[in-house]
Amino acid sequence: MQLLSGNEACAIGAIRAGVRFFAGYPITPSTEIAEYMARELPKLGGIFIQMEDEIASICAMNGATAAGMKAMTATSGPGFSLMQEGIGYSCMTEVPCIIVNVMRGGPATGLPTKPSQGDVMQARWGTHGDHPIVVLAPWSVAECFHLTVLAVNISERLRLPVIILLDEIVAHMREVVALPEKVDLYQAPKPTKGPDEFLIYDDDTNYDGPVVSFGEGYRIHISGLTHRKDGFPTNDAETIAWKMERLKRKIEDNKNWLWDFFYTDLGSDTVIVGYGSTARSAAEAKKIYEKKTGRSIGMVRLRMIWPFPYERLTALLKSAKRIIVPEMNQGQLKNEVERAVSPEVPVQPVNRVDGEMLTPEEILDVIG
Repeated sequence: MQLLSGNEACAIGAIRAGVRFFAGYPITPSTEIAEYMARELPKLGGIFIQMEDEIASICAMNGATAAGMKAMTATSGPGFSLMQEGIGYSCMTEVPCIIVNVMRGGPATGLPTKPSQGDVMQARWGTHGDHPIVVLAPWSVAECFHLTVLAVNISERLRLPVIILLDEIVAHMREVVALPEKVDLYQAPKPTKGPDEFLIYDDDTNYDGPVVSFGEGYRIHISGLTHRKDGFPTNDAETIAWKMERLKRKIEDNKNWLWDFFYTDLGSDTVIVGYGSTARSAAEAKKIYEKKTGRSIGMVRLRMIWPFPYERLTALLKSAKRIIVPEMNQGQLKNEVERAVSPEVPVQPVNRVDGEMLTPEEILDVIG
């Protein structure tokens, strides 16, 4: 048993999952992740680099991944904004990597020491162009560990960036947790084709396929330009369409096992849909209400925000008469929930954007 913060558990999870490269720039409230990696990675033969800014950080991480290392960076707010082009490069080149974004109040410098959940849409659509992305949202210190391990496995398996969205509350709160010494890790197969035949972006390498890195005897060409199966840039319309469909398929072909959420009491008239620290407040509000009234309230807690489980929520919430979505933003996920349910079902937001925690009492006021 250990007393850990969410940031510390996230760093430990990354190390247990095999991350041996970290490039980052200190920024509140994510700095403890970099501090932990700076202490521990050199002991394991890993590499920690404090870069000059967040742009350099994500570019260094992309390079380390292309060279065969499991790599991660961590940031917040303005730093996450600076990383967006690099995230797009990760998507186009199909290099797996982990980006931890500890959300704080914004926009601009905003509220460096205050919590927020204002980066939900940025995490999905922050970089330009159609692109695949997976976004996880822990609600506890233990989940900071387990979802970081999961993020590494998903990233390695699908060959894409995975974003872990913490908020300042989850990142800095401390809980006693029992963490496993060993975790199950995905191991990509090596190619059966020789160097003269293997193509880095061939049809069998999109996900769950063979992987090679620089220095293994294979010819590798990586470019942020739209490219052919051999990695070299192209302006051919058919090849461009193939590449974009390839990226789309990473999510579309795998979303049924990617979707990750918990639910309870969905036969109730009122259902709460939450994530991150606000889901903790929602769970407490549910407990108080049920004890006071003897009536149940349903709840869905998303551990994976993107890809959003539209089809699953449509089925799960078909009998709900009212849905409540608590968030520390102005209603970013509420809009997605509305897309998943009947237009006749009201979706009520409970929002707070003043840098303070959303309380169970505020949710109870909306429940009525």
